[in-house]
Amino acid sequence: METVISKDGTSIAYDCIGSGFPLILVTGALGVRGDSSKDELVNRLKDHFTVINYDRRGRGDSSDTLPYTPQREIEDIDALINAVGGAAYLHGMSSGAILVLEAAAKLPTKVKKISLYEPPFIIDDSRPPLPKDYVQQLNKAVAEGKSGDAVEIFMTQALLIPAEFVSMMRNAPMAQTFPEGVKPPEWSDMEKVAHTLAYDGEIVQDYLAGHPLPEKRWSAYTSPGLVIVGGNSEPFFHDGATALTADMPIIKFYALEGHDHAVSPIALAPVLIKFFEG
Repeated sequence: METVISKDGTSIAYDCIGSGFPLILVTGALGVRGDSSKDELVNRLKDHFTVINYDRRGRGDSSDTLPYTPQREIEDIDALINAVGGAAYLHGMSSGAILVLEAAAKLPTKVKKISLYEPPFIIDDSRPPLPKDYVQQLNKAVAEGKSGDAVEIFMTQALLIPAEFVSMMRNAPMAQTFPEGVKPPEWSDMEKVAHTLAYDGEIVQDYLAGHPLPEKRWSAYTSPGLVIVGGNSEPFFHDGATALTADMPIIKFYALEGHDHAVSPIALAPVLIKFFEG
């Protein structure tokens, strides 16, 4: 493990694995550096890139500084890029994909290519928007010491997972709840980083409101990009990705057939390798 100090003094923990041009992985909500699926992705990329696998602020071995703003996470990415030579590729998952777009627009000379897996854009009324008080609900639950309730709010209101299924997740091992496919972290592990769900809520809240994407918001970034959507994923992911490519033609669309939001790293890695090495 290595650390880098961000602009506001926060210590960001990361692993630097492999060889080649630096590729920074930006995880989504609840993700931490030691997730098994993320480790699998790192293992499949390390022969092609120097993979930077880091704990976002407030998670794992990284520290935190309040009050939180998304801008501070862009400063974290900037600090990581500087630590590995001043230029890097970025790959973002879910809310991390929006963070990658923001970072790329603000650091266009440092970010050489980006890939995005299912940035959560709700651009019309095809899916219920995020509740307006979503972030407040999360902060209230955490302040009351109810980290498990915060995770449940995220599952039911952001992911729209039925409450009865969330109850199963909360009360049984994930291997029992998800006998096949990619499994989420154990509930107790998600509770450890539940306070950061409000952080992701602030990142996505303007894009999960049922409004069109803001035109040219990320137009400062002009290098190659790829947005990937699972073929089995909900239509709103496809609609949002299509809208992004219409606004930013430099970003190309790729459908990963047979997969959904819980994408297998075995399937994702070859797509990333082909894009970043291409």
